[in-house]
Amino acid sequence: MSGKEHVRTEALAAARAAADEVYREILQRQPEHEIDPSFRRVQEVCELLGDPQRAYRVVHLTGTNGKTSTSRMVERLLREHGLRTGRFTSPHLTRVNERIAVDGEPIDDETFVATYRDVLPYVEMVDARCAERGEPRLSFFEVFVVMAFAAFADAPVDVAVVEVGMGGLWDATNVADGEVAVIAPVAMDHERWLGDSLLEIAAVKAGIVKQGATVVLAQQDPEVEALVLEVAAERGARVVREGVDVAVVDRQVGVGGQLLTLRGLGGVYADVFLSLHGEFQAHNALLALVAAEALLTGGAALDGDVVGAAFADATSPGRLEIVRSSPTVLVDGAHNPAGAAAMVRSLDEAFAFQRVVGVVGVMADKDPEGILSVLEPELAEVVVTQAGNARAMPADELAEIAVEVFGEDRVHVAERLDDAVAIAVERAESEVERGAAVVVTGSILLVAEARVLLGRP
Repeated sequence: MSGKEHVRTEALAAARAAADEVYREILQRQPEHEIDPSFRRVQEVCELLGDPQRAYRVVHLTGTNGKTSTSRMVERLLREHGLRTGRFTSPHLTRVNERIAVDGEPIDDETFVATYRDVLPYVEMVDARCAERGEPRLSFFEVFVVMAFAAFADAPVDVAVVEVGMGGLWDATNVADGEVAVIAPVAMDHERWLGDSLLEIAAVKAGIVKQGATVVLAQQDPEVEALVLEVAAERGARVVREGVDVAVVDRQVGVGGQLLTLRGLGGVYADVFLSLHGEFQAHNALLALVAAEALLTGGAALDGDVVGAAFADATSPGRLEIVRSSPTVLVDGAHNPAGAAAMVRSLDEAFAFQRVVGVVGVMADKDPEGILSVLEPELAEVVVTQAGNARAMPADELAEIAVEVFGEDRVHVAERLDDAVAIAVERAESEVERGAAVVVTGSILLVAEARVLLGRP
């Protein structure tokens, strides 16, 4: 190693250590799963910073499943059209920097630290106001929202693609005014915070619709669609509905992805190769395409070659992602019954596995019985485990539920993820010579740990 390379290596190590220290500092705040439903704190910090979220155009995304994949595809389409982009998504899989991306890449450690140091005095100012009001200080998630908006303004970006943390109406990201609001399919999830019915949940998610915006609405339960239409009418927003105004016209499963024909606002885009598996990703691609049309042209057609290049290069880590071969090991972040159902359909369609064994861990506030019931017909056996997180349901508790769903002889238990994967691989290969697979699912946090364990960057 040359002297320059040595200096550079030391500088990178120092930057990473500083970023890790910042992350530990932010982790001392209220965790993102403990919600105080208000964006007032973030709004106050942004006002002190000069409202960085107004320095660029915004595409805002909500929904129960598909937000991150759709966000990544929207961002990729906009970048392929020559725009400088910011992307805010959560949670992260490997390193926290992933949550804040500029031009498709996570911000580097030096920028991460500098952004935090820049916003910290203003965060602490609002923390002090909150203490005077008897309110909690900014949470972990709220600090990251502020950092993202500031980093995008500093870059600067032309467009920010922003995924809500939870819901929409009172989410910290809702201080931004989305020129385009994307509402992915709404299903039951986070009932503690969002409500006990689809309509209650939809009402919170529709909170991202701003005056005069364009709403790109995925196919929904009829009552959900009616509610969104009513909210949009009140705010003078234009609604583009999947299955009415735009559609997935055709899709053919192919090697490494699928070939799509999409009817957008500007016309039909034929023979578009999407480098992602699963019917749900085809519908996410449609939402992304229409969002890009609405933002870039107001609804006129985009260049088909540019659209094709963007979708052929699309990625969505942790979503039906192959992380190992011989046998095939996939990871999928499905964490509710609707997400698990979409994954099962995609496994059947995109792969010809003869025997699939699951490694499943869920968070304690989720619906483990619902998730396991959806997975049961697909999995020959299941190994229940737990993520290394305080929110994770203990493996022995999950095992009791799994036995009720699968039967005792099809359930194995391993608290450690590495042991769980090893057992699953052994069980998957136990009765077939080829076509064995393991799928790790049930929690984004579990998937993140599995990706690291299996050497994915």
